[in-house]
Amino acid sequence: MAKIDIGQVLVVGGSGRLGTLLARAWGLAGQGGLIWQHRGTGAGPCFDALTDPAAYAGAAAGADAILNLAGRVGGGAAALAAHRDLALAALEAGRAAGVGRVFLASSAAVYGRAASPAREDDPPAPVSDYGRAKAEMEAAALARAAAHSGGPAVTCLRIGNVAGADQLLGAAPGPGPQVLDLFADGTGPARSYVGPIALAAILSGLFAAHRAGRAVPDVLNIALDGTVRMEALLDADGRAWRARPAPAGLPREVRLDVTRLGAVVGPLARAEAAAIVADLRRVAEAGA
Repeated sequence: MAKIDIGQVLVVGGSGRLGTLLARAWGLAGQGGLIWQHRGTGAGPCFDALTDPAAYAGAAAGADAILNLAGRVGGGAAALAAHRDLALAALEAGRAAGVGRVFLASSAAVYGRAASPAREDDPPAPVSDYGRAKAEMEAAALARAAAHSGGPAVTCLRIGNVAGADQLLGAAPGPGPQVLDLFADGTGPARSYVGPIALAAILSGLFAAHRAGRAVPDVLNIALDGTVRMEALLDADGRAWRARPAPAGLPREVRLDVTRLGAVVGPLARAEAAAIVADLRRVAEAGA
């Protein structure tokens, strides 16, 4: 991953698992231009994104873009509804500060059990509370952006499984083998994946494209090209695992079509288990 000119990007909500992985990945590349918000201790601006709009707008002043990573994965309805509120707060801060584009971390969960490959034009059909919260966030943000021609523009990032922030490779080793669902033919689920270094490079490419005045779509699938099987990832990571029958309704494959993404950032690497695990290990070693 090479350092490129992304201008200035305010990152909000970077203290979670995904933000931590990205910070390490960008650190390995020596990527500049990133301003990290915090809510307690840290080197960047300190503010609460939902309760301090003036400080939010002040932190965004001079930035080319905002990247919003904030929002809980689990919790009750109120916690998940915050995804929408955080997105709208980012757009309002961006409007007040004259920021050109807001990038919102969404999720492949908005597709639910949609046919594979899932394309950005497919209608959202989430089946989980988290997926519904992200779909509601996207709809609210896109409507707000459409209603304000003066900006900022918005890009909803429908991110696939991120190694290290997922439930497979991100799971802490337990006392016994890791459990993996297998289908009757002996294969596990295939999913779209991306390692943290590869993800950081993709995001940098999007920031750079925006800074250069190139067109960036309002919805983008984010992943490597193709899918990788869960058992291949566990084997590549040297993890012991045991099989259990896959539950009824578990999709065999969830693949994101990344044609639109590749048109912006260039050709994407194929999803290969060994490369994804090596990517995650480099980041893990950087944080050790």
